[in-house]
Amino acid sequence: MSENGFNKSLPARRKVLGGIVSGAALLGMNSAAAGAARTMGGVEPAFLPDADPHADPPEDLFALARLRSYKTRRSSSWDRSGGNHDSVPVEAGQSATLLDVSGAGVITHLWFTINSDDRHHLKNLVLRAWWDGESSPSVEVPIGDFFGLGLGDYFTYQSALLAVAPVKALNAYFQMPFASSARLTLANEGKVRTDDLYFHVDYITMPALPEGLGRFHAQYRQAAPCKAWTDDWTNEYDAKINGHKNLDGEGNYVFLEATGRGHFVGVTQAVLQNQDQWFGEGDDMIFIDGDTQPTINGTGTEDYYNGAWDFGMQPFDYVHNGAPYMVDPERIGGRYCLYRWHIESPITFEKSIRVTIESGHGNHRADDFYSTAYWYQTEPHAAFPALPAPDARIPRLLAVGGAGPAKVS
Repeated sequence: MSENGFNKSLPARRKVLGGIVSGAALLGMNSAAAGAARTMGGVEPAFLPDADPHADPPEDLFALARLRSYKTRRSSSWDRSGGNHDSVPVEAGQSATLLDVSGAGVITHLWFTINSDDRHHLKNLVLRAWWDGESSPSVEVPIGDFFGLGLGDYFTYQSALLAVAPVKALNAYFQMPFASSARLTLANEGKVRTDDLYFHVDYITMPALPEGLGRFHAQYRQAAPCKAWTDDWTNEYDAKINGHKNLDGEGNYVFLEATGRGHFVGVTQAVLQNQDQWFGEGDDMIFIDGDTQPTINGTGTEDYYNGAWDFGMQPFDYVHNGAPYMVDPERIGGRYCLYRWHIESPITFEKSIRVTIESGHGNHRADDFYSTAYWYQTEPHAAFPALPAPDARIPRLLAVGGAGPAKVS
């Protein structure tokens, strides 16, 4: 696309998206959202004129009033002396324990705000979580990336599962069950002390978990840059590029590879453009239970994130999808942060899943990608890829060829 968001040379490959009616929200979405999903024309089906007048009232009518039997708890950085210094320091090379409990329960909310002289602290501080005494963490993500701030910059946005509120307030609403224990830490892998780490970990306890619950997982990956099949191009819509074929996902950027039984609930992605023009002609391709061809195949990056036409180069943040951070789009140095939640129908797998996306059409582009995938599954989980060294996580422009200021046709 050109700078005004539309390029007349763009093949007419897009189709007008029809209306989508979402199913009732999953993973503990609030009753209002679930009720709205069942609403037809603003009227609850139970109260339509032809509804049975003797039918029981809808369960949602009682959801907030129904008494609970669990116990509500919080682990936080409050000042144990009773004073007002409600934070903890985290020295370089050290970790802070956020939660360490035994028994059954569910984490329902995480909140952080951080005061640090380290300008890269969103990349250098790493959140980890272990469930039920496991030896390797089920969560291992730089804290900025976990909250969708994948380029190390703060911005505010609101979504169903993550939100960043003014000023620098990080919130997560994933449900994280554990049967026998839970441990969360934040490690300072940088070279500068974090002066003030403020945190809340809100959770509930109960005698035992119900059956059929997966464990929460979050995994960080990056490619800086993505590996392109060519660096000799000036227009991504010329025949050489558009004619390139990719049917099996070879060379795709990988958001997630997992084995076991579970469901994928979403991803946050950050992009730093090393080349001019629109970075997002890449299709999402998801391989489930050993399929060698994509089980699910998309039509373009902005389509996967439920936008269209390079998002009109306008940032937005919605419940299920967003591109809340966008700076200098379609130019070298352009920066994007994106998210998509599959809470309307998590993507299930019985044996394995591989979630990927092309970097440009057929992987012709070499931009920098940073991502965090979020999913639930049975344990044990497959080994995570090694976390890149702190310095390697810092986004930097790279000379990779392709379209640039002197080359754009």
